[in-house]
Amino acid sequence: MYEKEKDLISAFLRGEVDRRGMLKGLSAAGLMAGTAGTLFNMMSTQALAADFDWKAHSGKKLKLLLNKHPYADAMIANLQTFKDLTGIEVTYDVFPEDVYFDKVTAALSSSSSEYDAFMTGAYMTWTYGPAGWITDLNEWIKDPAKTNPNYAWDDMIEGVKGSCAWNGVPGGKLGSEDAKQWCIPWGYEQNNISYNQEMFKKAGVEVPKNIDELVVASAKLSKDVGGGVYGIGVRGSRSWATIHPGFLSGYANFDQKDLNVAEDGKLSAAMNTAESKAYHAKWVQMIQESGPKDWSTYTWYQVGTDLGAGASAMIYDADILGYFMNGAGNKMAGKLAYAPFAANPAAKGPTPNIWIWSLAMSNFSKDKDATWYFMQWASGPEHAIFGATKMDFVNPVRKSVWKDEMFRERLNKSYPGYVEMHDTSAPGASIKFTPQPLFFDLTTEWAATLQKMVAKEVPVDEGLDQLAESVNTQLKEAGLG
Repeated sequence: MYEKEKDLISAFLRGEVDRRGMLKGLSAAGLMAGTAGTLFNMMSTQALAADFDWKAHSGKKLKLLLNKHPYADAMIANLQTFKDLTGIEVTYDVFPEDVYFDKVTAALSSSSSEYDAFMTGAYMTWTYGPAGWITDLNEWIKDPAKTNPNYAWDDMIEGVKGSCAWNGVPGGKLGSEDAKQWCIPWGYEQNNISYNQEMFKKAGVEVPKNIDELVVASAKLSKDVGGGVYGIGVRGSRSWATIHPGFLSGYANFDQKDLNVAEDGKLSAAMNTAESKAYHAKWVQMIQESGPKDWSTYTWYQVGTDLGAGASAMIYDADILGYFMNGAGNKMAGKLAYAPFAANPAAKGPTPNIWIWSLAMSNFSKDKDATWYFMQWASGPEHAIFGATKMDFVNPVRKSVWKDEMFRERLNKSYPGYVEMHDTSAPGASIKFTPQPLFFDLTTEWAATLQKMVAKEVPVDEGLDQLAESVNTQLKEAGLG
């Protein structure tokens, strides 16, 4: 029964037929979607098991700590596939982001063995790694006895993969040859423009291509759309998270840095150059003229919900935030579009700073080999294509998934410009911050300085000079400067 269908799926798994051809063939054979899915999952599991001993840890149990997020939702929806493949039982705790990182810190700092693996941002590993709380995953990635031959580590987007590796030396280059792979990239966020097509048309505004055009377009949208709509949403709360999305993406496009790294490894502030001051002045002007009235309270949530509700005309923030706001349940669903953004008109292309939701292994796990089996499955190509095509797993970190025509068509159909935006930006996408242990403190102070500038409590030039002085003092006190 289903022998012809099995042959068709086998041809797909061997790379002889593309996914579209396989699905057309299964549909022509009269297979219902549910039956075809079951058959495909069964044969995919068999194909995976043929080249690697996935049952080596059968009967073992793992526990995960997860942030409530579409990436976690996609994994949970597909988790039975992993259990069938390996015989490993997996349980998990899920917490909302406002408490999630506190849960992680509490578990790791107490050397708890309750959780074997957990979701993390790459920035957090700059603390977790040197503290001895997480494991360098190179040991497993490079061991063919522990990593299946189809894992395709080189399929990961280079800038994303390298941004998850650091040698632990303050100021050390991310992705260097001596770097430790503190986490595995799972899904990531570029920072570009998401905008309301109807509002742009009403105001007669073209999609801005650089920071000067962004300032002008935002002001015109605020003036001409009406109904209390403001031009642009960006984050403004007193938090490191205000610096890392659109702000730093544009800043880095002008070749500006957060810190200088001297030949002797000493760190010093780099945000009070003439170029930096000019960029800050434009950013501050944009918020004063075209941002929300209570900008200094704005986080990811407020930026996104305003776009989805039609309170703002565009955002310069995470592309996946714009993606989610174009979905069901949002007033502006179906009206949003996307564009790559290079703040510097002289730049070759966008250079977005990125946030990476990643998977890390607790150094206190009782069974690291079994934990690695889960991590390589969850970050592997098979689960990535499942999440990208069946769930809202954007942005995948694998190049092969971005080449999948059905995935691209799905995005192009409902998210105009999204694929082009990603493809244009991916070559320049990476973490632009300098890795060092004071990261959260210094970036939070940077955000506080921005707030003062926008509130006109301090001039831009003076504010940046004061910030640089404070940063240098803190670096010296910590033995870093």
